Amino acid sequence: MDHQLLYILLALYLGVTVFLGYLGFRHTKSAKDYMIAGGNVHPVLMALAYGATFISTSAIVGFGGVAGVYGMSLLWLTACNIVVGIFVAFVFYGIKTRQIAHALQVKTFPEFLGARFDSPFIRKFSAAVISLTMPLYAAAVMIGGARYMEEALNISYTSAVTVFALIVFVYVFFGGLRGVIYTDAMQAIIMFSGMVILVILTYSMLGGVTAAHAKLEAIKHLVPASLAAKGHQGWTAMPAFGSELWWFVISTLILGVGIGVLAQPQLAVRFMTVGSSKDIYKGLSVGSLFILCIPGVAYTVGALSNVYFFEHTGNIALAATAAGGSAPNVDKIIPLFITQAMPEWLKYLFLFTLFSAGMSTLSGQFHIISTSISYDLNPKGGRSDKRTLLLARLGTLFGFVITTLLAFQLPLGVIAVATALFFGMCTSAFLPMYTAALYWPKITPQGAIWSMVTASVVYLLVVLFVHEREAAIFGVCSKIFGVSTLAVAPWTYIDPLVITLPVSSLVLVVASLLTQPVQQAAVVK
Repeated sequence: MDHQLLYILLALYLGVTVFLGYLGFRHTKSAKDYMIAGGNVHPVLMALAYGATFISTSAIVGFGGVAGVYGMSLLWLTACNIVVGIFVAFVFYGIKTRQIAHALQVKTFPEFLGARFDSPFIRKFSAAVISLTMPLYAAAVMIGGARYMEEALNISYTSAVTVFALIVFVYVFFGGLRGVIYTDAMQAIIMFSGMVILVILTYSMLGGVTAAHAKLEAIKHLVPASLAAKGHQGWTAMPAFGSELWWFVISTLILGVGIGVLAQPQLAVRFMTVGSSKDIYKGLSVGSLFILCIPGVAYTVGALSNVYFFEHTGNIALAATAAGGSAPNVDKIIPLFITQAMPEWLKYLFLFTLFSAGMSTLSGQFHIISTSISYDLNPKGGRSDKRTLLLARLGTLFGFVITTLLAFQLPLGVIAVATALFFGMCTSAFLPMYTAALYWPKITPQGAIWSMVTASVVYLLVVLFVHEREAAIFGVCSKIFGVSTLAVAPWTYIDPLVITLPVSSLVLVVASLLTQPVQQAAVVK
């Protein structure tokens, strides 16, 4: 397949994307259309949009690359994604969220929390947290797509980021959530097709399922000594129980991302887009199949890439990314494997798969950033639908600029770390009070506020001064105290969520019980 045909296919793909964005624009006449797509989306479209927004280039490129380093232990994350991210999210969170959101007539996640507790502060604080931290996750998604474009099209990283970002920005800016959901559904189908073909060709190339896994087990002696010392036991086994790598896989990847999905604002708002609770049940099977395929394939192929690189270069996957004297980069394992191991036609099909994965997630992220800034932080600013739409589109521009700048500034191999950071912050700050808002009548506004604020502050402090991986990236602890972290093992590698989620939950319960409204005694006449 030559580049001329690639450009024709790319033009066709972008043409359909623009057309669907235009349909969204044509049907976006009110704030309700822009925020929740009118509240009457088909359940299959909702499920596809949910899955496409949930699973991004961060999962395929970033976490797929992590699987190339740590192995198939990441498949436990896929299981957690299905059980928690789909079944629990849809049945126990989605239905109640849709019912309460429709009763309160709210359009965004911060507005949902604020209205549920009758607290403007909760609405604004949660919107601020989303606006300030979502660009970090969005940048991780953008980096994933750009890294593959860089390899597949042989263009500069700067050009790849610029093209990727501009395409997403245009159709979110005009189409609102209707445009996002229309394109998400199309992109989900492309993602599913691309990943199914990828796993079939990978196993075929390595001699079949049994042979491929046997080969992967046979090269466990190639695990670098530095990783083996931290608990790595080969690419077909879990890290040693209680080791540094075990804590990373369990607490940061499986717990942080697997449970963190429940408190993702860009996903919670999807439940508000359907017309009834029955529609959420109808989307369960579609969402489960989608999650089983996309991350499941990415993590499997990431681990198996070690076999391919060993057979063709004598190196494991991470070492192969350092060819030519460059620094090893976990984010380049999947792009390098696709471009070197797969046939030319799949290389371009996978390009559209990653386009779809990245654009579907980025569109949802930019949409949440825009509504948080224009609608939730400034609830009195949109006195008319026309003004609300204008402010929302300006918010999209803000999110686009910050995300793009971060994509250029973040260090190598940061995709999985940045994703886990955002999931961890949202889980700590929102999940306890979000859960209690749905199921615990005794929660009070004061309890929700203290839980949210305490969790946000504690999570930030642990990230900057305790957890070594992130503390080293931000460098605040080093600049102030001259050391990378103030803690000692094992706290330096146990994910911040393990500390902050219990703290947030405890504060919520204690503060709510201490601030229960005083019951007025009946007056006896």
